[in-house]
Amino acid sequence: MTNTKLPAYEQVKAFVKSQISQGVWRPGDAVPSEATLQQQFGLSRMTVNRAVKELAVEGVVTRVQGSGTVVAQLHRISSTLAVRDIHDEIVARGHAHSTQVLCVESIRADAALAKTLKLRTGAKVFHSVLVHYEDGVAIQFEDRHVNPASAPLYLKADFNSTTPTSYLLAHAPLTEASYTIEAGLAHPEEAKCLGIKRSEPCLVMTRCTVSGPHVASVVRLVYPGLRYSFTGNFQL
Repeated sequence: MTNTKLPAYEQVKAFVKSQISQGVWRPGDAVPSEATLQQQFGLSRMTVNRAVKELAVEGVVTRVQGSGTVVAQLHRISSTLAVRDIHDEIVARGHAHSTQVLCVESIRADAALAKTLKLRTGAKVFHSVLVHYEDGVAIQFEDRHVNPASAPLYLKADFNSTTPTSYLLAHAPLTEASYTIEAGLAHPEEAKCLGIKRSEPCLVMTRCTVSGPHVASVVRLVYPGLRYSFTGNFQL
């Protein structure tokens, strides 16, 4: 069902993205023609064309000359989401990244976690907790829960040689991601692992990722406010 509160072209985009995220359309599958979408939504050709063009720019679909439009390969979709790997960030600054793995385990989801991952309460979920260091200084506490359906071998990964983010990008490529960033305080155990006072302000990110038909993971990332800042650039 489309959201009629969205602008007309955004309704078309939302429909296409929902078909992909639910696994109805897979990478390489043909997307309905602009004429078909025009008839389905009762919109002008110009409006549908705008929607398809924007989806192509975002990397969600690929327009093939003479063959129509197809769902983009997942690695192409992942690259448009700009999910940043802490290892790559640190290396890009010319510094050394290291990791302390605190736990990698299988747990049972409580009601809140099950709702986020769209699983039943009590379902098996993978859980990992790590601290990431830049030149030996702790800059990120990572507390992650992973849906086994998206990454069944997650518990066997060596997180001393790869990060959970890098592993999931390779094994559960993203089709959708959402996040919040806010100022806050670390939990007592987080503050202890980061080597900061409980009263020291932090940046806290909560990120949820989707891979095809599954919610793949939800992660809480805590950064000491005096040691880290989010940076980026945008181009029109």
